[in-house]
Amino acid sequence: MQRRRRRTTLALGLLAAATVLTACTGSGHKDGGEQRQADPDLPVRTRAVAATDALLAAYDTVIAGPGAGRAGELQPLRAELLRHRAAFAEGLPSAAPSAGGSATGSTAGATADSSGPATVGADPTATATAAAAVTTVAELGAAERRTAQARLADLPAASPDLARLLASVSASDALHAVALGDTTPVTAGAPAPAASATASPSGPTGTAASPAASPAGSTAPATAPGTGTPAASATPLPDGTATALQSALAAEHAAVYGYGVVGAKLPDDQQRTDARTAFATHEARRDTWRRLLAGSGATPGAAAAGYQLPFAVADAAGAARLAAHIEARLTDVYGELVAALPADRRVTAADALRGTALQARRWGSAGTAFPGLPEAAATDSPAPTPTG
Repeated sequence: MQRRRRRTTLALGLLAAATVLTACTGSGHKDGGEQRQADPDLPVRTRAVAATDALLAAYDTVIAGPGAGRAGELQPLRAELLRHRAAFAEGLPSAAPSAGGSATGSTAGATADSSGPATVGADPTATATAAAAVTTVAELGAAERRTAQARLADLPAASPDLARLLASVSASDALHAVALGDTTPVTAGAPAPAASATASPSGPTGTAASPAASPAGSTAPATAPGTGTPAASATPLPDGTATALQSALAAEHAAVYGYGVVGAKLPDDQQRTDARTAFATHEARRDTWRRLLAGSGATPGAAAAGYQLPFAVADAAGAARLAAHIEARLTDVYGELVAALPADRRVTAADALRGTALQARRWGSAGTAFPGLPEAAATDSPAPTPTG
């Protein structure tokens, strides 16, 4: 696997980009005696920008029409989409969106009108057609969900860091969809070979329907890829992949412990039921990573004898805060895992990222426009740490 470079923060302070992108008009251009290569992420970035432009235009259509009364709710979501677009457009040979959300100037392959920012390399007629098909808030929620799904389909073709950004924005799209009333589970259009194609039913909050179900809001398998037994291949994992999997396993060990505390402090009501479901979800993810590591010949890390909580939990409010904290911290872990896993396994980690982002919001986390990118993380204290 290609080694990922140290991330650098963009002007917006949101995107972590490890690959130095070259905006060139074609491979083979000579500059200072060096061969400049076309950006291999260019097609994926172009599709991501075009999909975001279609959503922006749809928001404008709804806000100007039947959704005018909910503009106060819709505008912040649209603002997050502008931030997504700026992240995807970094390095593309076109004008970046202005602060007001529209592009200025004339560049090849880019179009702009009063409805939103320029579309890089996309058919403006197709974008306008897609926007025109969305006329209500409910349809806008469905469009966000479909876009979240479409981003997952591009995961295998992206570089590790762009894959992480795609997974993050897909999770954000899913959060938007839920906020707009669309609770249909997000499923990848073309599931990776290592992931299950069957999504478990989810409730309005994105929680799994039963302890045996897949992680909340996720299509990730609760067992080793495709089976209920460890993976057959004993091929050692690359160091970066094994390290990221061990980190995910350690985080799930801590989450299982933390949810034991959460459940004990909640009254016997719906919140405790949700906590039990989340507990089972984290047990399932823990077992998935443990089997994957064992199947590759690695020794899965064991749970610590005990964990130090990041803050005291004395009542139901503290329990809910701890649950939100656990899930928010896990989004960062799964963002790293998306970038570290082989291309054909990224969907599983992206599904886990989305599930933790949905659960974090369910428990009251303020959230972020880029779940899984630590630069934008809204957490302010450490996760439960081993005590022995």
